[in-house]
Amino acid sequence: MDFLEYSDISAEVKGCMTGGKLKMTDQNIVFKNSKTGKVESISSSDFEAVNFQNFAGSLGIRVFLKNGSLHRFVGFKESEKERIAKFFTSAYKIDMLEKELSLKGWNWGTAKFNGSVLSFEVGHNSAFEIPLNHVSQCTAGKNEIAMEFHQNDDAPVSLMEMRFFIPSNELAGDIDPVEAFQKQVMKKASVISVSGDAIAIFREIQCLTPRGRYDIKIFQTFVQLHGKTFDYKIPMSIVLRLFLLPHKDNRQMFFVVSLDPPIKQGQTRYHFLVLLFGQEEETSIELPFTEEELKEKYEGKLEKELSGPTYEVLGKVMKVIISRKLTGPGNFVGHSGTPAIGCSFKAAAGYLYPLERGFMYVHKPPIHIRFEEVASVNFARGGGSTRSFDFEVELKSGTVHTFSSIEKEEYNKLFDFITTKKLNIKNRNKNDKTGAYDDFGDSDNEAAPDAYLERVKAEAQERDEFDDNPSEDESTDEDFKPAAEESDVAEEFDSSPTSTSEEDEDKASGDEHKSKEKKKHKKEKKEKKEKKAKTVSEKPRQKRTKKNKDENRPKRPATAFMLWLNETRERIKADNPGVKVTEIAKIGGEMWKELKSKAEWEEKAAKAKEEYNKAMKEYEASGGASKSDDKKSSKKAPPKKQSTSSSKMPSVKQSQIKSREFIEDDDSSSDDEDDKPKKRKGSDSDGDRKKQKTKKKSESEESSAVSSGANSDSD
Repeated sequence: MDFLEYSDISAEVKGCMTGGKLKMTDQNIVFKNSKTGKVESISSSDFEAVNFQNFAGSLGIRVFLKNGSLHRFVGFKESEKERIAKFFTSAYKIDMLEKELSLKGWNWGTAKFNGSVLSFEVGHNSAFEIPLNHVSQCTAGKNEIAMEFHQNDDAPVSLMEMRFFIPSNELAGDIDPVEAFQKQVMKKASVISVSGDAIAIFREIQCLTPRGRYDIKIFQTFVQLHGKTFDYKIPMSIVLRLFLLPHKDNRQMFFVVSLDPPIKQGQTRYHFLVLLFGQEEETSIELPFTEEELKEKYEGKLEKELSGPTYEVLGKVMKVIISRKLTGPGNFVGHSGTPAIGCSFKAAAGYLYPLERGFMYVHKPPIHIRFEEVASVNFARGGGSTRSFDFEVELKSGTVHTFSSIEKEEYNKLFDFITTKKLNIKNRNKNDKTGAYDDFGDSDNEAAPDAYLERVKAEAQERDEFDDNPSEDESTDEDFKPAAEESDVAEEFDSSPTSTSEEDEDKASGDEHKSKEKKKHKKEKKEKKEKKAKTVSEKPRQKRTKKNKDENRPKRPATAFMLWLNETRERIKADNPGVKVTEIAKIGGEMWKELKSKAEWEEKAAKAKEEYNKAMKEYEASGGASKSDDKKSSKKAPPKKQSTSSSKMPSVKQSQIKSREFIEDDDSSSDDEDDKPKKRKGSDSDGDRKKQKTKKKSESEESSAVSSGANSDSD
């Protein structure tokens, strides 16, 4: 038995049970935090005592170390108890005993200090234990001690304060038991006090999160951010990671500090500190240590005098003192030549950095995504723009982070990077080995059919077949006369405007007359467009009423998806009772995506396609296509004759030409024999209409004679 591994174990972190993975080997116990990825290792040589302990609803292990610290792991099953006991006996030579707890519920007992643990015992059993490194402050009263604890914002319920009443004891003599108790607590408590000199001070540093300018003071156990409004004290133990990332403009640097648990200001929690430095900013500091102290404490990793760019000096000091790795950009280089990708997260613009082990986004809000958290990534189209795309990262927890408005030029670089990191690409085509698929993976193919698209294609196919055999009632729009619309003069007059006398008459008219004519001309054009739009919009409804299809024409073959759906339709109905007809295709599309073997249906579709092509050749050879073309031409012939006759008007005498203005004033019809006069409400009989018609005709002839006489005089 080399090791034991458990995937669903919780560890106590500042009063909060944090989930993760636990691995026990013959050399150490390793716990990996599933939320932050932080790995904590406990060497077997540091073990002093290991016990089983019952927690609420499950079994736990209590590990007490030689340095006085306490670790507790919860989530084991009772069936694993014997197996774990054998492993500890064989690997660590430690007998696992169960620690009995007092269940009396008494609130008086004996306080015992064992290393950095305060145990409150009732009788011979322990009621509870308090790790003193969770204590932030301890104050003494007359007969009372008050202990305050560090707050963990991730805990649903936090222990903030605990009070102990200490009665006076005559046997203690001159020693005050309250002061003695306080001293014992303060020895092991992680109390943040600003007393003493700082190791390094950096003045007026620009901080993006939390926003403002702060003096950064680095002490031995904590970092202080001192600003004009707020003051933060950050223990070294909550610093998780350090990042040093170049800005896209190559003139600034981001220095990011990851915190767990986060610091809090009011109701706002800050999981990251984001500092911004100019690359040209330089500083020099002198550490308050001798050369011997630097070698002993920091193994010669720090020098007494440090100088250079401010971000480099700060990064080096924090890296050595906190003992955390300083993460920089990886091998990724974007289209702009920098490791930063410009994008947006929600409403704020920022930069995405693909690192060696994850993604880092700065700066509103800062987001760190480890590769082991990623379930899949997705390349999606941008919102209506072909010059950008969206990058979606889905975590195993179900959370989706969408980074939008990424330049299209960054696509190939980012795709290659993700491929090398072996991340799961959600919309990648199986046949795609290069990654350069169309529209960022949203192309329509049979491997991922779209039910709505299939329905639209089917409707389009029906329209195409119908257009091959249109009904007799359909014809081109008679009101639409391209030849007539090309000439403004042709629309302004009812007859051919070839006479030079009419042109001179039109020139002689005033500007007022021209403006009136233009307005009327625009109005008529608008009415014609509305009429055409109305007729065009009504055409599809008329098409569907009458369908004259060629029965001998071969039908187009169905796709592999449609063939599969036709056979699976009944099964879908049986599995989903009461399903709507419109939803069958949608459910079928999802089932088709999950279908692994599609070769059978693709072969059937290919065979049907070959048969269709063969049938079409025979159909065309028999003259079927030419017959349908003849039908089309015969049906469309009458409107063509009508349009040509209307465009080429017969020559008429000058005396018969009537201006459009005269016609509109008279509200009468033309003199042609084919025209039929419209009946109006004001007319009493046909005889009256004839008299009015002859009278208007004579008046028009007189006006035309006068105009011709004027033209001859001018000549």
